[in-house]
Formats: sequence, C-alpha cells, structure tokens
Amino acid sequence: MELERPIPPMNAGERETLEGWLDFHRATLVRKCDGLSDEQAATASVPPSTFTLTGLVQHLAEVERNWFRRVLGEDVPPIHGAQENGMDGGFDVSAGAGLAAALAAWRSEVDAARSACAGRVLTDLGRIHGQDVSLRWIYMHMIEEYARHNGHADLIRERIDGATGV
Repeated sequence: MELERPIPPMNAGERETLEGWLDFHRATLVRKCDGLSDEQAATASVPPSTFTLTGLVQHLAEVERNWFRRVLGEDVPPIHGAQENGMDGGFDVSAGAGLAAALAAWRSEVDAARSACAGRVLTDLGRIHGQDVSLRWIYMHMIEEYARHNGHADLIRERIDGATGV
C-alpha cells in the first residue's frame, strides 16, 4: 500500500515551508517502514552493524522528544534510555520490541512536538549545551536529521526486499 506523502508548499511563508518539509520527511520515514514485519524491520543493515529500521524509528522518536520538548524547556526523560555519549538514543532494539510499538511511540512524539510548537514563533528560543537555539534552527536541524536518516532507511529497505524510492 502506498501511503500519502504531503508535498511541501512551493510558495508559502517560512513557517509553512519548514513545517511542510518536516512533515514530508516524517511521512517518508513511515513509507520506508510500510508493509514490513517485525522481523524484517529488525533486520540489520549490513553485519556487523546492528542498525535497523525499528531502531531508526525509536531514535527519531528520541530526536523529536529532545529537540521539540527538552530543548524548548519541558523536563521529560528519554523513551529508550540515555546514551553514554549524550546523543539521542533509541538505536538499540530490545528483544521483543516491534515496529508497530516503535511507530506508535514516534507518532506520539510527533504529536507532542506539534503541540510544543503551537503558538510559538520561529525566533522563540530554547537551550542546548548552554546555548540559545531558535525554533527556526530546530526546524532546519530536524529536516536535515530526517533527510539523512531517510537515506539510511532507503538503503536498509532495499536490502530487506529490494524496494527503493518509496
């Protein structure tokens, strides 16, 4: 089943353009996972790597939570535990963790991110590593984060079942 993916507006204001591109990349992630079993989604990219689509979805839930909630001032714990290096975690998949649960947690974080941004302007500031960061910068970073990881997801999906360009 081919899932709908919103085309970003080609002639809109800055906020609508940023949100449009982020939503496009969010939908791309879901398309990369569509139709896969838990076993397929837990297939590692290329041994000895343990990088999987389920782990990637978990990671992006952590990224959503970190940038749109923690950085903007909400005190929420990690979903999948903290990484030793201070980076957003989620890549490690626990035994029995499934794709549907990972996607549900990710969707919840996307909804929370939208709520956290509602009523804010692009110049509103958050804090990370002792520095101010604007909501505009966060949107740009998130677009870059998804674009990079969707490239990873495309390669993993191709390895699983040959699907490309979804």
